[in-house]
Amino acid sequence: MCNGVKVLVVTEDCAVQSLIETCLHAEGHMVLCVTSSNKAIEALNGGPPWDLLLVDVPKYKNADELFAPALLQRVGSEKICILTELGDSSWKVHAQCWNINTVLTKPLLRQDLDNLIARWELSCAASESVFLVHRKEQPKFHLEELSGNGFFLAACPCMMQMLKNIRILASVDYPVLILGESGVGKEVVARLLHKYHARRDKQFVNVNTAAIPSELLESELFGYEAGAFTGAIKAKPGKFEVADQGTLLLDEIGEMSLQMQAKLLHVLQDGSFSRLGSRSSTHVNVRILAATNVDMEVAVAEKRFREDLYYRVNAFTLIVPALRERREEIPLLIEQMVNRGSANTGREPFAFSSKLLEAAQEYHWPGNLRELRNFVTRLLVLQDQDSAYEEIRAKTQAKSTQVSEMTSWGSASETPNSHLGMKGIVKDMKLQAEGRMIKEALSASGWNRRRAATNLNISYRALLYKIQQYGLNA
Repeated sequence: MCNGVKVLVVTEDCAVQSLIETCLHAEGHMVLCVTSSNKAIEALNGGPPWDLLLVDVPKYKNADELFAPALLQRVGSEKICILTELGDSSWKVHAQCWNINTVLTKPLLRQDLDNLIARWELSCAASESVFLVHRKEQPKFHLEELSGNGFFLAACPCMMQMLKNIRILASVDYPVLILGESGVGKEVVARLLHKYHARRDKQFVNVNTAAIPSELLESELFGYEAGAFTGAIKAKPGKFEVADQGTLLLDEIGEMSLQMQAKLLHVLQDGSFSRLGSRSSTHVNVRILAATNVDMEVAVAEKRFREDLYYRVNAFTLIVPALRERREEIPLLIEQMVNRGSANTGREPFAFSSKLLEAAQEYHWPGNLRELRNFVTRLLVLQDQDSAYEEIRAKTQAKSTQVSEMTSWGSASETPNSHLGMKGIVKDMKLQAEGRMIKEALSASGWNRRRAATNLNISYRALLYKIQQYGLNA
């Protein structure tokens, strides 16, 4: 691991300069703050080599001067970070021209600096270990650092569009419903929405409503007073109070009980509630985000989720694509997970073989990012690529066999399995017919899922759920 990072900063903002110098000097890093590109060039010419260049781009400043070729030609794009004000786009053309991918937004936080230094140190360790991810060419991608060593990565059209939608929705206070399969990174999207919002310096609170028993969820969300129930020795604020002026993520909201849904609806309508055991009301101002892997339209139709609450939390919707729909990102995701995971496991990063990367891109990853992260962690610990390759190839072949059997349903001459019983046989035949219809509609539309959903007369989200249910791939 590299020691003592040397950071050159171009900024006229005294607050930014003070924060950077205070935080980085305390960690043993070397910092030099200058006010112009010309002074930065002088520092590059006459001093030691610098590891990172941080360029502050205020709205009033001429971006052409700050992105002077004489300055940027002396520093590799991977060592350059842009600091910009939220909503300012004056730097984008220059960043694309110089292939600069690292961007921080004001107000600059100590966590942002810690993440920036950690990324550089991990990159340094990876290069020392000759860590290479084999790919034909270096794709353009966007990498956003998040708290807790988290990150958001976009490197394919659907995720670039997701990033664009996040940037648009981040500036408004309307509720956003985040949909997607389990493990696709819905919480990551929520954290990025919070990071881009004006509330970013306030609390981000995540409540997994499915992990808390329904009888305890009310006290968890709204808090309680001392003596409200047995064991309530002292008063405790709920998550709504903790998240006041900030963002509250209601994760797995599709699993919430109907009784709790009614209470939540009341709070979302007027922003007030009462702690358990309290006679007075508490008013909060919280930005609500909700996430679930449940098909909400089906849940509403089946009366498992209140329609009025659905429209209350669904002012805008973001659908996070499954990992199998963005396979080109897998090598980049593996690279990030290895770099970050190596620090947690105490193992050195190592080179993935090309055949293992190819196998990873062919696998369908039903557990999405969560499964991929576990796969990378096992590799870091066990250091056995051959076994990992055999494991992932076996899973891919098993899935291919399953899909082949499904597509041949109804075409075989053998009789149905009698051990299923009459109801089981009827259900099995219905599933066979539905699976064939969906596959045929997708094939006929050239795997244009929206067109296929229209032809099948079902909603787009319902089709996504069915594709997942039957394990269909283009």
